[in-house]
Amino acid sequence: MTFSIAGRCARTGMFGVAITTSSIAVGSRCPHARAGVGAVATQNVTDPNLAKLVLDAMAAGMDAAGAIASVTKDRPHIDFRQLTAVDAMGRTAHFTGGRILGTNAVSEGADCVAAGNLLSHQGVAKAMTDGFNANPSAHLAERLLQGLEGGLASGGEEGPVHSAALIVADKMPFYLVDLRVDWEDENPISKLRTLWQAYQPQMQDYLNRAINPEAAPSYGVAGDP
Repeated sequence: MTFSIAGRCARTGMFGVAITTSSIAVGSRCPHARAGVGAVATQNVTDPNLAKLVLDAMAAGMDAAGAIASVTKDRPHIDFRQLTAVDAMGRTAHFTGGRILGTNAVSEGADCVAAGNLLSHQGVAKAMTDGFNANPSAHLAERLLQGLEGGLASGGEEGPVHSAALIVADKMPFYLVDLRVDWEDENPISKLRTLWQAYQPQMQDYLNRAINPEAAPSYGVAGDP
């Protein structure tokens, strides 16, 4: 049903998540990150509230493992949930409930954690962490996307995926990267790759417009001087 990777860039301090699933609009529910705190993916039968709670716990000083443990302990319906987290120090943690769908797996790598359910095989998760760490000097968004592509190349889900998302949090309270493919009949990950390739050259311009519009380039639209 879903596979994802959450990661941290040790060089820049950025956090992010790349994720794909068979259902619509995965980016509206499952990937979460917070500047200076960490990143969380919440999936399977999803409760988006869990991501906020884990991020709040990490912001309060807990590591990823402690945050997930505190949020999942005695929580109703937790057997349906799958959670991953990476904290400000690059430590990772995960939770997979007893009622997760199909073949599921988790892989923890340097500064990253990948997980999935209804997978074609358990090796998909490791293919994601391997992809993430294949090029450590790349932008975090690129590394996350390479991780997701690695999972797909390894076999991905049992069935087709239809939505995908990529988020990165840097120094601001809003995301530096927030790209979504809410529905695609075939290969939303490829569409997400196309979006990232189009957005990356403009990324700094959009950030500059938020921080100092006078220093930002013109908008390039009709009527713009």
